[in-house]
Amino acid sequence: MQDLLHLQNCLFFMYLWGVMYTKEEEAFIKYWEANRLKKKRSLKNFLISTPLGILLVISIFINFFSGWYKKAAMEANADPSLFLILLIAGIIIVAFIAVFSSYHKWDINENYYKSLLARKNKK
Repeated sequence: MQDLLHLQNCLFFMYLWGVMYTKEEEAFIKYWEANRLKKKRSLKNFLISTPLGILLVISIFINFFSGWYKKAAMEANADPSLFLILLIAGIIIVAFIAVFSSYHKWDINENYYKSLLARKNKK
């Protein structure tokens, strides 16, 4: 019993010091080595990130066109090109959020991958 407890403690400290990986970490390393360059410039990542930007723009439009602030509603009705400006701004917001969140997700995975490799090389 004492030997089993000692073995468990040794395995735990080996894991903490970076000598061992969990199955999830090994699977991530293999996956990221094969797909890291594909994921950096992927249209799929861009499209997955788009709904967040669309949700933000829809909420801005609902707030703007609800008419809760009467003076702003009067100003909006005075200039007919304002809707076009808001539409262009909404497209820019959606594109920015989609690109930013796509690169951010890639960067998080890349940093995790590099930290796992550094832990492997440290031993």
